[in-house]
This record gives sequence, structure tokens and C-alpha cells, in this order.
Amino acid sequence: MSLVSNARMYAVTPNVHAAWQTLFAWVSRASGVPLAYVDHAAPAPLEALWARNDLGAAFMCGFPFALATPRPHLIAAPVPSAPRYGGLPQYCTDFVVRADHPATQLSDTFGGRLGWTVEHSQSGFNAVRHHVGRYKPERNGPLYAQWVGPLLTPRRVIDAVIAGKIDVGPLDSYVHDLLLRHEPATAARLRVVESTAMTPIPPLIASHTLDEGSVERLRQALISGANESELVLTFESLCLAGFVSVDADDYQKLVTQARNAENNDLSIFLDRG
Repeated sequence: MSLVSNARMYAVTPNVHAAWQTLFAWVSRASGVPLAYVDHAAPAPLEALWARNDLGAAFMCGFPFALATPRPHLIAAPVPSAPRYGGLPQYCTDFVVRADHPATQLSDTFGGRLGWTVEHSQSGFNAVRHHVGRYKPERNGPLYAQWVGPLLTPRRVIDAVIAGKIDVGPLDSYVHDLLLRHEPATAARLRVVESTAMTPIPPLIASHTLDEGSVERLRQALISGANESELVLTFESLCLAGFVSVDADDYQKLVTQARNAENNDLSIFLDRG
């Protein structure tokens, strides 16, 4: 029986979706672990996907991964190819406004409407509270008039910014990379006014029920994939340098960051819109 593979978190466009399917099909053949790509489109909750006992390879946000009990198997993490990542499995949150918005820095958006995705998201929620909270001592009263969400996905953040429903929104930087490559016209309608510090990027995980041998074969296949000539265009399309093995303990810093940000919520935002 095949195990489920899925890349919903980073299947930003149809071309990217197809590239992930190509990669997972190759990983399945190379590892000998049968994988079948299964779509799990929004608004279906990602928590339901992560809880599947037949999950063979899917992206999971690092914050819920660190909190999960039982914890899924950690397979490997992607290394985005853009120079700002320094060849490491990390990412950040880009605060984006519409290209014609007058803001030149994040503080110029204070008093407006800030979007968020879901409360279990690192890039779309916890990183936002943690980063914006640093400005609180410099300003009396709430920083934003509205805290608008849940918007659920980066795509809905993009749409809300472009439509003028929010003044600024959080965009996973790797999603932003993929948008710049595959939807440059859409990306051109956005502008980054600030970015958070880098944190560990969402890894590929498997169900805790999967045997260790299969997990290791999947890991080695992913890591070796960047050296395969038949996958060169696939990795280029995915804006990836490759995959690397990572330590589960690396993601605990996201829990600490979230706890440090918890006290900021009501003091920064007037309401959740």
C-alpha cells in the first residue's frame, strides 16, 4: 500500500505543484518506499493531514512539529537556493504591502490592518507577533487597528494585500521565492517593507508509525536528489539547492519564540477584525 505524499504548504502554483509531484515520484523510486501524491487543498485543515497514519512525506510547519505528541518522524529539510539563506535550511517572514502603498518600513503601516494566517503557523502568526512586538515599547497604544484573520494560506494573504483588505501581511519567504519565479506579475504587485530573523524552515515529515528503515531511505533519497541530472530542472523550478538532515531539537526555539510573543497579542492589536 502506498503512503501519502503532499507539498500543499509550498505548492504555490500549478507548475510548482507538478514539480513536487515529480520529485516525490523520483524519491519513491529511489528509496523503494511507495508514495502516492494526495492533494489536501485549503480549507481542509493541515492538522488532519499531519495526523494521518499513512503519511510518508509532507511538509509540516516547525512550530506544530515541535509541539506534536506523538512526534512525527523528521525526514529532511529543504535548503532554498536564494543567497539570503546562506545555504542553510532556514527561512523568514517577509512583511509585504501592495506595491503602490506609501509605506517604506514596517512602522509606516502602524495604525492600519495587519493580516495573519493560522495560529499554528510560524511564518504567518508566531513570527509576526514576535517581530512586531519589538516595536511596542516605542509606541503608546495598539500598533494596529485590526488584526485580520485567519486568512489560512499565504495565497490568501497575497490576495488580501493586493485587494486592499489589509495594509500589510506576512509571507513565508520561501513561498515568496516561488512566487517571484513562477508568478512574477503577481509578485510585482507586492513590496517587502521588512523581514523577520531567519528560523528553521518547515521540514518534510512522516507518520510516527512509519518504520525507521523507510524513514532513512526516504531521507537519503531526498538528500541525494540534488545530485541527479534528471532532477536539475525540478530543483531549479522549486528554487531549492537540495535537502539536508536536521535535528528535531532545532525546532524547539520556535516554541520559545511563541511563548515570548504570547503576552504581546492584546497589547499590540486592538482586535482581530
